[in-house]
Amino acid sequence: MIKELSIQPTCGLHGELSVPGDKSISHRGLILGAISQGTTTLHHFLPAADCLSTLTALQQLGVPIERTGTTVMIRGRGLRGLTQPQQALDMGNAGTATRLLAGLLAGQPFETTLVGDASLSQRPMERVRQPLQAMGAQLQLTGGHLPMLITGRTLHGSCTEMQVASAQVKSALILAALQADRPSTIVEKLPTRDHTERLLRLFGGQIETAADHRTITVHPQPNLIGQSLTIPGDFSSAAFFMTAATIIPNSHVRLTHVGLNSTRTGFLSILQRMGGRVTVDRKLGAGEPVGTLDVRFAQLHPVQVTASEIPAVIDELPLVALLAATADGISTISGAAELRVKETDRIATIVTELQKLGVQITARPDGFVIDGRQSWQQPTEPLASHGDHRIGMTMAISALRVGGPTELVDAEAVNISYPTFFEDLARLNQEV
Repeated sequence: MIKELSIQPTCGLHGELSVPGDKSISHRGLILGAISQGTTTLHHFLPAADCLSTLTALQQLGVPIERTGTTVMIRGRGLRGLTQPQQALDMGNAGTATRLLAGLLAGQPFETTLVGDASLSQRPMERVRQPLQAMGAQLQLTGGHLPMLITGRTLHGSCTEMQVASAQVKSALILAALQADRPSTIVEKLPTRDHTERLLRLFGGQIETAADHRTITVHPQPNLIGQSLTIPGDFSSAAFFMTAATIIPNSHVRLTHVGLNSTRTGFLSILQRMGGRVTVDRKLGAGEPVGTLDVRFAQLHPVQVTASEIPAVIDELPLVALLAATADGISTISGAAELRVKETDRIATIVTELQKLGVQITARPDGFVIDGRQSWQQPTEPLASHGDHRIGMTMAISALRVGGPTELVDAEAVNISYPTFFEDLARLNQEV
């Protein structure tokens, strides 16, 4: 396990890379496969710590699952075929799995307890408990956090107006609504990633999204049928290499079979708006658009990112801050208070770490102000992940741009979402 890593500067990144499977779709593919009839096979599954937490939890719920590398075979138990686990389900660091399973287990005829690691145990769960409770669910929290005790009950169809823009909460409500006694309507605050809706249709569920892209109707008690699914490359993982190729001179990187769902690609739009040199070759995969991204070094302009853009770029905002730190002016990111309740307070951690490089960045309650015109400096202390996988990878990319070797502590945090990150980065650093 990597604790501390020395990262050497580079003269440029080159080559072609297929990033690992999408984390969000891997979680959802496991869950929908588990509650379907027949066998589901997931190809290009992401075997990262978060997704393996979901896989193990479903096994403990009585679902036969076999994994060979990045291929997973799930023998579905149907919507009513799960069984009570013998012990609490340890969700590790997986916030997505915790909230999605809360929705699924709320309608099952048994009691379950969900626990997590120190980081996950600090993340807010009231946002999922309240709307599920309005459907008749019984969930008990400890001060608004894990452990979560779920006592399965009969759920009632309802109309829910969401108070936060969260794909995790939306997906929990969809999974609960599948088990309800009548149709349910979910109204989002802002449109969020729609992987659950797309996958549910693929498995045979009845779910409709209105023209406003915010109002979703879920029909209950579907007969879901197992599928064979190739998971696209994770756009959030690709974004690290898009950033690296953009900010490191003499770089040219080609990223293949990347998921290009429009609810996820806000980062691509922002990068192009800043003057990024990216060409996109789009295709349609199984229910999800995919494509190849060709990225080259570019001189960037400052950008203003506001609240309406945040849901489609929430996971990549540390990278937007990094891009802004190389732009020729002052950038602002606002409406991103959700960053305060991620694996870390990502506003605080990205400010702390970029300031070590001499970046002129200040925190706002809901974002950042960044002046990218100042030259970077060699840090006098190690960069740190703070135990947050996305902060760890962001700082690893940053370290490539400074003049000398840079230490990164707690580098093993990347295993949460991208276990082969440093190997893939090294490959692009060697190809000329």
